[in-house]
Amino acid sequence: MALQQTTIIDRIEITEDGTIQVRQRTDIFDDVTPTVILASAYHRESLTPGQDLTGQDPKVVAIANVVWTPEVISSYQAQQAKNALPQG
Repeated sequence: MALQQTTIIDRIEITEDGTIQVRQRTDIFDDVTPTVILASAYHRESLTPGQDLTGQDPKVVAIANVVWTPEVISSYQAQQAKNALPQG
Protein backbone atom coordinates (compact mmCIF):
# COMPACT_ATOMS: atom_id res chain seq x y z
CA MET A 1 0.00 0.00 0.00
CA ALA A 2 1.36 3.41 -1.00
CA LEU A 3 -0.10 6.72 0.03
CA GLN A 4 -1.19 9.13 -2.68
CA GLN A 5 -2.02 12.83 -2.56
CA THR A 6 -4.22 15.10 -4.65
CA THR A 7 -4.65 18.83 -4.35
CA ILE A 8 -7.64 20.70 -5.73
CA ILE A 9 -9.26 24.08 -5.39
CA ASP A 10 -12.58 23.15 -3.86
CA ARG A 11 -14.03 26.56 -3.04
CA ILE A 12 -13.86 30.02 -4.60
CA GLU A 13 -15.87 32.80 -2.97
CA ILE A 14 -16.22 36.48 -3.78
CA THR A 15 -16.89 38.98 -1.02
CA GLU A 16 -18.87 42.19 -1.33
CA ASP A 17 -15.75 44.31 -1.89
CA GLY A 18 -14.45 42.03 -4.67
CA THR A 19 -11.97 40.03 -2.59
CA ILE A 20 -11.64 36.48 -3.88
CA GLN A 21 -11.24 33.79 -1.24
CA VAL A 22 -9.69 30.54 -2.45
CA ARG A 23 -9.67 27.28 -0.52
CA GLN A 24 -7.34 24.50 -1.58
CA ARG A 25 -7.88 20.95 -0.29
CA THR A 26 -5.20 18.28 -0.15
CA ASP A 27 -6.49 14.72 0.23
CA ILE A 28 -4.41 11.73 1.30
CA PHE A 29 -5.55 8.25 0.26
CA ASP A 30 -3.99 4.87 -0.41
CA ASP A 31 -3.64 3.31 -3.83
CA VAL A 32 -5.68 0.23 -2.81
CA THR A 33 -8.88 2.16 -2.03
CA PRO A 34 -8.53 5.56 -3.72
CA THR A 35 -12.16 6.46 -3.04
CA VAL A 36 -11.54 6.45 0.73
CA ILE A 37 -9.89 9.65 1.89
CA LEU A 38 -7.66 9.04 4.91
CA ALA A 39 -6.98 12.69 5.68
CA SER A 40 -7.56 16.17 4.31
CA ALA A 41 -5.80 19.47 4.87
CA TYR A 42 -6.93 22.94 3.83
CA HIS A 43 -5.12 26.09 2.79
CA ARG A 44 -6.92 29.42 2.35
CA GLU A 45 -5.82 32.49 0.48
CA SER A 46 -7.44 35.88 -0.09
CA LEU A 47 -6.80 37.86 -3.26
CA THR A 48 -7.66 41.55 -3.28
CA PRO A 49 -8.93 43.46 -6.31
CA GLY A 50 -6.06 44.36 -8.61
CA GLN A 51 -3.59 41.96 -6.99
CA ASP A 52 -1.04 40.17 -9.19
CA LEU A 53 -2.43 36.77 -10.21
CA THR A 54 0.82 35.19 -11.35
CA GLY A 55 0.84 31.51 -10.43
CA GLN A 56 -2.88 31.33 -9.62
CA ASP A 57 -5.11 28.56 -10.90
CA PRO A 58 -6.68 29.41 -14.28
CA LYS A 59 -10.18 29.19 -12.76
CA VAL A 60 -9.28 31.85 -10.19
CA VAL A 61 -7.76 34.08 -12.89
CA ALA A 62 -10.88 33.73 -15.05
CA ILE A 63 -13.12 34.74 -12.15
CA ALA A 64 -10.89 37.69 -11.24
CA ASN A 65 -10.95 38.91 -14.84
CA VAL A 66 -14.75 39.07 -14.67
CA VAL A 67 -15.16 40.39 -11.13
CA TRP A 68 -12.29 42.87 -10.96
CA THR A 69 -13.62 45.61 -13.18
CA PRO A 70 -11.83 48.99 -13.09
CA GLU A 71 -14.69 50.27 -10.90
CA VAL A 72 -14.30 47.42 -8.37
CA ILE A 73 -10.53 47.93 -8.19
CA SER A 74 -10.78 51.70 -7.69
CA SER A 75 -13.56 51.29 -5.10
CA TYR A 76 -11.48 48.76 -3.18
CA GLN A 77 -8.38 50.98 -3.27
CA ALA A 78 -10.39 54.01 -2.13
CA GLN A 79 -11.82 52.03 0.79
CA GLN A 80 -8.35 50.83 1.78
CA ALA A 81 -7.01 54.39 1.69
CA LYS A 82 -9.94 55.58 3.82
CA ASN A 83 -9.27 52.83 6.39
CA ALA A 84 -5.50 53.33 6.51
CA LEU A 85 -3.96 54.41 9.78
CA PRO A 86 -2.33 57.85 9.79
CA GLN A 87 1.43 57.79 9.30
CA GLY A 88 3.69 59.27 11.77
